[in-house]
Amino acid sequence: MDNLIFSFNVVLPLVLLMFLGAFLRKIKIFDKDFLKKTNNFAFKVLLPVLLFNNIYNSEISEEISLHIIIFAISIVLATIGIMFIVVPKLEKDNRNRGVIIQGLYRSNFILFGMPLCSNIFGEKGMGVVTALVAIIIPLYNFLAVVILDIFTEEKLNFKKTAISIMKNPLIIGSLLGILASLLQIKLPHAIEKTVSDIAKTATPIALMALGGEIEINNIWKNMKYIVWVTAGKLFIIPAIVILASVAFGYKGVELCALFSMVAPSTSVSSYTMAQQCDCNHELAGQIVFFSTIVSPFSIFLFIFILKTVGLF
Repeated sequence: MDNLIFSFNVVLPLVLLMFLGAFLRKIKIFDKDFLKKTNNFAFKVLLPVLLFNNIYNSEISEEISLHIIIFAISIVLATIGIMFIVVPKLEKDNRNRGVIIQGLYRSNFILFGMPLCSNIFGEKGMGVVTALVAIIIPLYNFLAVVILDIFTEEKLNFKKTAISIMKNPLIIGSLLGILASLLQIKLPHAIEKTVSDIAKTATPIALMALGGEIEINNIWKNMKYIVWVTAGKLFIIPAIVILASVAFGYKGVELCALFSMVAPSTSVSSYTMAQQCDCNHELAGQIVFFSTIVSPFSIFLFIFILKTVGLF
């Protein structure tokens, strides 16, 4: 019973914030224009500050080894490699292929992964997970560009795309945090306190905005894709990653960081990128919606099992 309550308390705050956002949209306190601006604010300011603050306050060199970084990168590359073989065999429409692969490997690592690890291990868990975020988020973005370019008729400008990736606020926040941590730069107290206060608002605001933003139409024509992508993203891939991680000796905080990397719902930005690349953005939005709705239940299940067997 204790493990059940523990798992429930980890997941419930994240779900409540999302439903609060949806409720505020329903009663028209949030509207479409406000949510668009809020998401932009969260993406360009709040989440980069959160990343910087968490990395800045962690001793990266002491809390994370090169071994786990290589292992995490290998997981991402292996997942995408397998999808490149499997997805084209199952789906013939090129506009769907890139969207499906994105739906399977890209996760809301920042929105769900970071608070998830924090809820389970407290501040002890943040050093490892934020250092992984600093590596994995740029990798996610870069690979998404390559994947969507391969599966679209209109080729992207790689030079322009590379510049866009380097200007990504999440990447900038991560790199600045890594630099400050490695060089042991100490900010003045007033600035450090301000950064910390801003960082505390990032997750609640971003999750409420996500809950309010999600809309869905014409779901039935894409239901077969939605079901198997959601099942693969939230159940099959996390289960395989957990088994592989345990086989390599990971447990506790490190296992939680790896789990938090793959277990959350499909990244919201995958919808925006699908729009920009002339892929099936309707399907991309539906995958984001359903994986977001189902992910609290799948995460709860995995946490309960991992806690029961003593790996968390």
